[in-house]
Parts: sequence; structure tokens; C-alpha cells
Amino acid sequence: MGKTVALGLVQMKMGREPSRNLANALKLISNAASKGADIVCLPELFLTPYFPFTRAGPKKLPPSYFESIPGNASLALSNSAKENAIALVAGSVYENAGKGLFNTSMVFNEEGKLRGIYRKMHVPHDEYFFERDYFAPGNLGFKVFNTSKAPISPLICYDQWFPEAARICALKGAQIIFYPTAIGTVKGISQSEGNWQNAWENAMRGHAIANNLVVAGVNRCGSEGKTDFWGGSFVCDAFGKTIGRLGKKEGILISEIDLEHGTNIRKGWKFFNNRRPNEYGLITK
Repeated sequence: MGKTVALGLVQMKMGREPSRNLANALKLISNAASKGADIVCLPELFLTPYFPFTRAGPKKLPPSYFESIPGNASLALSNSAKENAIALVAGSVYENAGKGLFNTSMVFNEEGKLRGIYRKMHVPHDEYFFERDYFAPGNLGFKVFNTSKAPISPLICYDQWFPEAARICALKGAQIIFYPTAIGTVKGISQSEGNWQNAWENAMRGHAIANNLVVAGVNRCGSEGKTDFWGGSFVCDAFGKTIGRLGKKEGILISEIDLEHGTNIRKGWKFFNNRRPNEYGLITK
């Protein structure tokens, strides 16, 4: 084993009241830290129910669903990161940035300092996932944040279907990608293409292998309306091996990962050395 880092994945179910969801998140963060986690990650939109299942739009939402950064939630999360001496990927919140509404992740270091934010770049618009009615596409680009344990990148849910996002984070130096998600099956909608959960996990596993880095998918759980969020939060290493996985219920996953494993794979398989960027122009057309 080389340089090891313990990841703490917090799989949550959410109620209607943001203050109670925040209190639960803070409790679970502390529990993860007490179990030895160095870096903790929460799910997507962990403060609220998953509201984009309708096309009602933000005007129909309670004011408590919107978060300013800095704000009450960011202060509480900052204090939690500092008190527990962990780096924290704060899933995502519904950010009111004044001139736009975004699906935004905050990253805090072990001293509780906000290292920065990432706004979800790819916004879906499918039945029961009508997110374009609520969120503007991210406008800050893809981010890598340094912690004392490793450089990390947050990407959010639908971002995970896009290999370009993971590759850019890897090129910028990320050794771990966290995907806070809110995904599940919807009653009345068949999985005619195949098993959604298998595809969700396999796509992220492919990003880990192709980019020689650790991937952690952190999903919400529980039933909300017609949607059954399947949980299944997992960690895979830089060659796609599953290190740990949760079931469908609320819980904490602690997974110890070896960062040098990814470095050694990159040296041996030379995926990055043998790239041909001059031939990839079609991707950006």
C-alpha cells in the first residue's frame, strides 16, 4: 500500500424540512469522521426533497429551499469540517447566486475553509428530472480542489454520463472524483434500454479506469413521490475494482483507497502519454 486515504460516503434520505436534513447531515458527517474518514461526501441536493420531478419551477418552492453562499448551511458545514478535522464535499445545494440559480457543490478543507464551489455543468431535462426548469448550467468550469490528503474534483449526478468532464478533471490533477447524485427508478417508466443502476455504476467505473483515478458515487436513498432512489453509493479504485458499496438504506460507507495505485497504473498503461489531442477536434464542434 502507498499513500492511503479513507473516504466517507454519506447516503441519506431527505425530508421536507431543510433544517432537519442539515441536522441529519451534520450528524452523519460526525459519524463518518468518528469511523476514520479523511474526506466525507454528501449526496446531491441533500438539504431538500428532490423537487425537479415537476415542471412547476422555482417560484413554487419554499424560500428555505434556496441557499446563498456564504449562508447558514455553508457556515454549519464549515464548522463541521473544522470540528471533525475532515475535508468535506458538501454534496450540492440549490444556490441562489443573485443572477442565477445553480446546483452547486461546496468543498471545505480540514480547517473549515471553503476551498471553492462547483456548479453542475450538465443539466438534464427528462421526465421526472426536469432540472432545466430550475437550474442554469454551471458557469465556473470544472474544478480541482487541494486538500491535505489529495487533490479532488466534485462532479454532480448527470455530469457522470459525460467522459469529457472526468477527463478534464484528471488532466487538471484530480486523484479522486466525487459524484454526489440523486438518481433512481420512477414508477410507470420502464427501463427499456436496460438496467439504469448498472449503467450508472458502470459509466463511473469506466471513468476511473480510463483516467487512472478513484471514483466515489454518493447517491440519496428513500422514496419520494413516484421515484425510488436506489442508494447504491460505492467507491471503486483506479482500475475499476469495487472497494465498498452500500445498499438501499441510509448509511455511511468508509473505504480506504491507495492513491499510488492510480499513479502506478498511469505510468504502466500510459493512457495519458499516448493521447492525441490534435485528433480530438470533433469533440468540441
